[in-house]
Amino acid sequence: MSRKNIQNTSDLNFYARQKQPIKLEKEALKTNYFLGKVLWHKEAKQLFLSLIATGIGLLSGCTVEIPTTRTPESNVTQQVQPPTPTNNRPLEPTPEDTNFVVAVVNKVEPSVVQINTARTVRTEVPDIFQDPFIRRFFGDRVPTQPQERVVRGVGSGFVISANGQILTNAHVVNNADRVTVTFSDGRRLEGKVLGTDPISDVAVVQVPANNLQVVEMADSKQVQPGQWAIAIGNPLGLQRTVTVGVVSAIDRSVSDLGISERGVGFIQTDAAINPGNSGGPLLNARGQVIGVNTAIIQGAQGIGFAIPIETAQRIAQQLITEGKVEYPYIGIEMVALTPEIRQQINNLPNSNIRVGTDTGVLIVRIAQGSPAARAGLRPGDVIQQINNQPVTTAEQVQQAVDKSGVNSNVQMQLLRNGQTVRVTVQPAPRPART
Repeated sequence: MSRKNIQNTSDLNFYARQKQPIKLEKEALKTNYFLGKVLWHKEAKQLFLSLIATGIGLLSGCTVEIPTTRTPESNVTQQVQPPTPTNNRPLEPTPEDTNFVVAVVNKVEPSVVQINTARTVRTEVPDIFQDPFIRRFFGDRVPTQPQERVVRGVGSGFVISANGQILTNAHVVNNADRVTVTFSDGRRLEGKVLGTDPISDVAVVQVPANNLQVVEMADSKQVQPGQWAIAIGNPLGLQRTVTVGVVSAIDRSVSDLGISERGVGFIQTDAAINPGNSGGPLLNARGQVIGVNTAIIQGAQGIGFAIPIETAQRIAQQLITEGKVEYPYIGIEMVALTPEIRQQINNLPNSNIRVGTDTGVLIVRIAQGSPAARAGLRPGDVIQQINNQPVTTAEQVQQAVDKSGVNSNVQMQLLRNGQTVRVTVQPAPRPART
């Protein structure tokens, strides 16, 4: 039996059990009503007698006409008028009907856009269907020419420059033949993709427009769990949808999401994010962008992720100026240290590596000819600081190297066989995958 049916059955049993008590209650109400009338007349009589002494002075100074005939009770009932409403509040928006979310929407909505894409997919006819023997069974149902179909998509984005540059997700516009950008005032403009970066999932679209309203950027480093988070976008094609929540976590590791490519510490939020929100802004209570909505976990509720705006801006600038993104590469494999990993390393037979700490990032392997090899890093070294900032996870090391950029000087503090060692590494562009 379903939960609903169980609830209905319980209601019927309840009323069945309550049938007799309900009848008794009605009789009790009648008795109470009668007693109430008696008591009321008694109290009214006492009140009238008490008022004679205090009210006689007022009555003597005025003329009162007392009707000689009594109005029937039925007429009294018909003459009763409903009370006049005392709430004269106008049916118009007032300050108490608004809040900071309304203010944020009014501020940011002109800068948020809907991005529609179209992509033509060509399906080739398998060679097996060209065989006359096979065609005898399928006849005209087998196409002889390649088939084409148009795949459409929808996403979100927001204006980052007054001359028409729009930030969005790479997966929104990737491989699109046509990109159309719709503004909140109804304008539709053809967009051109300036560049996409599948690793970070950031893309920039250019539209032919000037004097556009630009969003205000926040400092990603100031984002804290628990602060307000507002998402504006076009989930499932529902334009200009606003959802509200909080920042659930920061620096969410990509390994927690099963994404091995991206060196991004995501912002997690419980503001509702659905397909179509991708590329839209995640905002703080002041209407400043703190992140770019990018991912959800299928089957989960209240778990969405955004790229920190500082990372998105850095990548977007490279896409605008160069059309591509070069990721710094130093050529090491690493793992965050724990007491268990330390014990396993120190117990390895025929190994000269001895780890003397439980914190830091252990270098497991170094690629031959890599920047790390040229700088003199060794397997077994424990990275403790990068550019004077402590690191305890592999993601923190990757993010620090990414922020430094290609051909920059990255200062590392290592622990090697109990001794502190300082090394300078110059990252190179990440080699293309073969």
